[in-house]
Amino acid sequence: MLDEAAPFAAYNYGLQTPPPKKSSNSFAYADRFIPSRAGSDLETGFSLLNENSKMTNGSTRSGTPSRDENSAARERLLRGELLGDRGSSAPASTSADKLAPESPEPRKLFHYRSSVESAKDDIFSLSPVPFRSAESVGVQRKQPRQVSKHPISILDAPSLEDDFYLSLMDWSSTNITAVGLGRHVYLRNSDTGQVTKLCELESCDKVTSVSWTQRGAHLAIGTNKWCVQIWDVAEQRKLRQMKGHCGRVGTMAWNGYILSTGSQDCNILQRDVRQPDQYVMRHQGHSEEVCGLKWSHDEKQLASGGNEGNVCLWSLKSQSPILRFNEHHGAAVRAIAWSPHQRGLLASGGGTMDRSILIWNTVTNTPRLRVHTGSQVCNLLWSKNVNEIVSTHGYANHEIVIWKYPSMVKVATLLGHTARVLHVAVSRDGRTLATAAGDSTLRFWNAFPPIKSPARRLSFHQTIR
Repeated sequence: MLDEAAPFAAYNYGLQTPPPKKSSNSFAYADRFIPSRAGSDLETGFSLLNENSKMTNGSTRSGTPSRDENSAARERLLRGELLGDRGSSAPASTSADKLAPESPEPRKLFHYRSSVESAKDDIFSLSPVPFRSAESVGVQRKQPRQVSKHPISILDAPSLEDDFYLSLMDWSSTNITAVGLGRHVYLRNSDTGQVTKLCELESCDKVTSVSWTQRGAHLAIGTNKWCVQIWDVAEQRKLRQMKGHCGRVGTMAWNGYILSTGSQDCNILQRDVRQPDQYVMRHQGHSEEVCGLKWSHDEKQLASGGNEGNVCLWSLKSQSPILRFNEHHGAAVRAIAWSPHQRGLLASGGGTMDRSILIWNTVTNTPRLRVHTGSQVCNLLWSKNVNEIVSTHGYANHEIVIWKYPSMVKVATLLGHTARVLHVAVSRDGRTLATAAGDSTLRFWNAFPPIKSPARRLSFHQTIR
């Protein structure tokens, strides 16, 4: 019979031919090389590594605790992964430890891990440190950003109307806040704290919306008598008055020299303030009052929200909407905000019967996620300093919530208003948040960190020098 121990040996009529002897210069080749560390003494190696690190720390790294902590964490991680030691601080091996009997099944390196051995969280983890070793290493998780729950200042705003469809506050790039109170428009200089009255409308009229130009030199004022006024703030002079609507002008948005106005008559008018015409284009796509308007940061698309719950996208080249979202809110959409961090990302918020925030992908016309807030969404504002969204709410919580995008985890909840928070604006540097509510108060919050300055880029000549 053939010898099963040597199935590929050569046989000659039942007589086994011994294999030829290999010369000392011959080599055995294989398709890959797998190192074997069966004879490696890892405990002794760690002991020597520990001694070397102590010697180095004593000679050259004295007074550098951060490097010592990093070295200790790295050593604990290696001991845990290679030796299976999950202690928080494993001591170096001694001669007594060497005499202890070894484990009958030593841990192999570079072996396939079974499903039982692997932790479920490790499969989807993006961290190079496994969860089972995180505690022994002492990995520091990033703490959430701390936001002050107390406002910087509180200002009285008498005659601030408690109307969900009006936009009565805006903050300019010159650091001036405009607020419409009844028939009057007041300006507050945030640098000096000085408050001045810009204008006063007729006795039978009232302010329904205010909006600054990008440069902050001119202010547009929408009125209850269907008109739009353009004011020069420096000279406190009305430049022109434009008509075209047959209802109150509750929302406005600037795009260079183009002023977009939304009205109770369900129409959106595009006005070029350089031309004598009252408007250059009329958009008709909403069946009820236009509640919100916001131009994208690339100034190519205008997002609008209506009282019927629809969200539409417009351009200056088409009278019909270029995009109407296939899902809609169950209530009025007044809150609209474009992301300054990602192109085509739009957030919208619904009223009392909806109470949710929808994040839209305008490129694919699909909603990314929906967040149920539990109360009426009055405003949305996307921070330019960090990737966070601010939502202000009405019935029934009257709160200000800062959300972390894309996880939509609450960073902070700011309380203090006793009525629905109808208006929100952000300062020039993007750090201070201003809110106005139906309780006739304005509150200023230190909500966001300063924007991170981009890394300084050297020119070619500076680089070669």
